[in-house]
Amino acid sequence: MISRQPETPPAMASSSSPSTSSGRRGRQRPGILSMLRSAVCLDSSSSDTGRGRSKLSTNKVTHGFHLLEGRSGHDMEDYHVAEYKYANNHELGLFAIYDGHLGDKVPSYLKANLFNNILKEPLFWTNPQEAIKTAYSSTNKYILENCKQLGPGGSTAVTAIVVDGTDLWIANIGDSRAVVCERGAANQLTVDHEPHTTNERKRIEKQGGFVSTFPGDVPRVNGQLVVARAFGDQSLKAHLSSEPDVKHVPINSNVEFVILASDGLWKVIKNQEAVDLVKSIKDPQAAAKRLTSEALAKMSKDDISCIVIRFQC
Repeated sequence: MISRQPETPPAMASSSSPSTSSGRRGRQRPGILSMLRSAVCLDSSSSDTGRGRSKLSTNKVTHGFHLLEGRSGHDMEDYHVAEYKYANNHELGLFAIYDGHLGDKVPSYLKANLFNNILKEPLFWTNPQEAIKTAYSSTNKYILENCKQLGPGGSTAVTAIVVDGTDLWIANIGDSRAVVCERGAANQLTVDHEPHTTNERKRIEKQGGFVSTFPGDVPRVNGQLVVARAFGDQSLKAHLSSEPDVKHVPINSNVEFVILASDGLWKVIKNQEAVDLVKSIKDPQAAAKRLTSEALAKMSKDDISCIVIRFQC
């Protein structure tokens, strides 16, 4: 979850998490026993996990995911996508993590619609970068125009599209992050959109907003949100951006795997540390679970979501 100071009473800001295809269910705040079980990963209902593989690409792609509900007293607000589709004579691996705040309606909407919007863009097969940017923008416009149904909250996003096991397109807004392992070295593919960085602060102030820097707190947009780019957030729409940073990575023998994760992991684990923890684990599901377990052991209280994508060139 991205920390935000709510403008509405707690009862209005909370939202239950309905069942999804990934097995997420709404839950009440756990008791002491279930919290202890969750802390040692014994309560299977507190996590969501799975694996899969490509079927058609010459360069095989395998993936695993593991998500854990945080211990901050609210329902799960992280959603993910991990699937394969065949379109226009190409096999596509679609992977994403959406980290919601002030409820789960926006990340739930993104899970169901963002990739469809990207693939519907006429430019996708000739100019993926522009197609991704256009789809992010149009999706955000829809969310803002339908805030009565989707609520006042928002979501960060990190998305990955693998085309035929040979090309990787990464995009993000907010602080969910993608890190690639190349010959054992970690390389961050995404940009953490924090409001105090020079470019973000200038943009926010130019649009009439401000960045608070109160002692003992992290910088926030208008004293509320800790990221400068996000989907949704109706009350901050004039000062937030939904334009993603997009990066293309050719997949060759040097590229071993990619980690996608929400800030619940990156708050407590550095990029190279994450790569070192799992580079010897060939099962990507086991690798994703190892990373989430380590973040939990390091006392991350946020929702922790992780996808590991392995390549076999």
